[in-house]
Amino acid sequence: MAKKARAQSAPVKEWLAANECARRIGITVRALRVYEQRGLIRPRRTEKGWRLYGADEIARLHEVLALKRLGLSLASIVALLQGKAIDLDRTLTLQSAALSEQRARAERGLALVEAARSTLAAGRTLSIEDLIKLAKEANMPELTQDSVARRRYEQARPRTPIKLDPSLFERHVGHYRLPSGTIITITRRGDSLFAQLTGQPALELFAEAEGAFFLKAVPAQISFAASKGASSQSLTLHQGGFDTLALRVPAEEAAALEAAVAARIRNRTPQPGSAAVLHAIIVEQQKGRIGEERMSPELAIVVGEQFPMLQEELDAKGDLRQLVFKGVGPDAADVYEAQFANGRLDCGIFLADDGKAHMLWLTPSL
Repeated sequence: MAKKARAQSAPVKEWLAANECARRIGITVRALRVYEQRGLIRPRRTEKGWRLYGADEIARLHEVLALKRLGLSLASIVALLQGKAIDLDRTLTLQSAALSEQRARAERGLALVEAARSTLAAGRTLSIEDLIKLAKEANMPELTQDSVARRRYEQARPRTPIKLDPSLFERHVGHYRLPSGTIITITRRGDSLFAQLTGQPALELFAEAEGAFFLKAVPAQISFAASKGASSQSLTLHQGGFDTLALRVPAEEAAALEAAVAARIRNRTPQPGSAAVLHAIIVEQQKGRIGEERMSPELAIVVGEQFPMLQEELDAKGDLRQLVFKGVGPDAADVYEAQFANGRLDCGIFLADDGKAHMLWLTPSL
């Protein structure tokens, strides 16, 4: 006799209250509120209005925190993820690449430490070179003028291209979005790979290792992060002493972003807030301060290097009277004429998604 089938209940889904969710993930309840306000998560509400966080919300939080760990600002993360389905595979690929770099660094450090311990155990002293290597490895990467200068030197060293199977290039072809909103388009032409930034010509990439390429036209390199056999989910642009992550975006999103830039150039439309940020930076610099709170960390380093000459130029110009918008340059920077009591300067500024200046230049007006 056949047994009567039992009705199976639906799987129970675990829901966490805000305090429990924040505690178990390692963030604050305030951070949960901020992510909700920015549209990144939408917790369920009880009849009494209490927030509950389930698997979908926690998966999205994983994406947000992984991207933050990779150096993206919250504004950039919002621009990247808002309105899109959760893609854990993409985020896990990016996180895997970042963790692999950390593991490689840790393994190098452990090897140095063990070698040093062996030297001491044998009754020998460590040389100055050994101590320098240990100190260098122990020093976590930080954004300082010295660290930028060291990376700039490394990026400028001569490189030798190697031959790779051109079929390997296909996984890198696509569009990648920098935190500033600029698109890097990677294309393949026959057996060659090219990179093109918004508003700039395409430049050929030359392989120095699988997934690692360099440019001959400028001292810069591009490395791709991809699982074995899968398409790259991100690239890192190594240029000017900085390492900048760019995430892969769909072709239609890249086209929309580039069309918006083209429209701004064509219609001479400034970015909202660019005049106010530029004005505040100039006023700050005339007071002897760089104004780094209104800049990306990378731009603040570059401006800091040039600040003595820049301040001398601004001091000679006297009080800032007004900014006159002149148009949008091919690099998408808003161009202004800064009129001072004793002269004029042409200025260019580009704001990223976070509202901070990611590009800034000043030159004498013609």
